[in-house]
Amino acid sequence: MSINILIVDDSAVMREMIIKIMRMSGLPLGDMFEAANGQEGLQALDKHWIDLAVLDINMPVMTGEEMINCMHENPATKDIPVLVVSTEGSETRIEKFRSLGARFIQKPFSPETIRDTVKDMTGIGDNDE
Repeated sequence: MSINILIVDDSAVMREMIIKIMRMSGLPLGDMFEAANGQEGLQALDKHWIDLAVLDINMPVMTGEEMINCMHENPATKDIPVLVVSTEGSETRIEKFRSLGARFIQKPFSPETIRDTVKDMTGIGDNDE
């Protein structure tokens, strides 16, 4: 079984880097969708089947935290696992995202880190071919 992933980051270069690292991770990937901010991310969630949302924190229009809050308010998206990928170093802010049910990986990260975290979050990738 493959997973469809939504990557939400205001940097197109960072979105491409995350996609490349995802592909290197060995995870069974399906479709990869991109959005430049939380508002675009919510629109993508309405249009596509998403198994995992990978979000940046600081973005224009709508931040990652605001997007997570909106996802939690919608019965159709409230159970989608969220992985926050950021350069954020504040333990207080990181803990805030964990309290919202999100996992956190600090940039930069390795394909192995993303693979292990996504497997732990979704159970997908364990002997799935």
